[in-house]
Amino acid sequence: MPALRIALLQSSGQLGDVAANLKILDEAAGRAAAAGAGLLLAPELFLTGYAIGPDLARLAEPSDGPSARAVADIAARHGLAVGYGYPERDTERHGVLYNSAQLLGADGTVLAHYRKTHLFGDFEAKWFTPGEDGVVQTELGGLTVGLMICYDVEFPENVRAQALAGTDLLLVPTALMHPAEIVPESVVPVRAFENQIYLAYANRTGPEGDFEFVGLSTLAGPDGTARARAGRGEDLVFGDVDPDFLAASRKDNPYLRDRRPGLYGSLV
Repeated sequence: MPALRIALLQSSGQLGDVAANLKILDEAAGRAAAAGAGLLLAPELFLTGYAIGPDLARLAEPSDGPSARAVADIAARHGLAVGYGYPERDTERHGVLYNSAQLLGADGTVLAHYRKTHLFGDFEAKWFTPGEDGVVQTELGGLTVGLMICYDVEFPENVRAQALAGTDLLLVPTALMHPAEIVPESVVPVRAFENQIYLAYANRTGPEGDFEFVGLSTLAGPDGTARARAGRGEDLVFGDVDPDFLAASRKDNPYLRDRRPGLYGSLV
């Protein structure tokens, strides 16, 4: 299979301005498509901003709301898949919000939808309800693609569950703050290596309220190296997911085959 080129959008957009952020996403999709990318990944809560307090509830939308339709149009016009984070309003449970991510195909159809399962800190716990589906997957370009959000990837059991379910590429929209630079610099490459997957991690950047987002968006390969990495500022970086390299790496690194699950019962 041919390699899949991924574009990671590192940006915090405009806080509280969904229309402006859709414009930023549209512009990035055009640049990504022109560079041959088949997938654009934006950060956690990209459509609204992260540190916007009560505006999270005001700007939250259902998964098929007007912003989702706008992103579907962006994906279809530029001919590439788009993954992004947003605050989701549950239309069946009044007042319930989720920190969610959605992946749309190059024709604008919904491929996968995920609700963050591990909420970080008092801020997220105040506004969001944790999701209950740990492994969410779809198919894209011959690859099995999984979705997580930020803090979720810091739990090794979480990523191992994706690997055991057959994920080849794990997409992680994120909002990582200082002083946790160790996550993109070390944890993300290790997660990719120990699970023999590609891991795409797209972060916010710069100050927002009480938070300082660190950038360092990363595409890590199954050999534990960063195939693409942004700096600290606004950026759009590219990397390739090579199925042939993934297959060869899995042959040489048989972690999943050599597991002894009977010894790990205490984990659950």
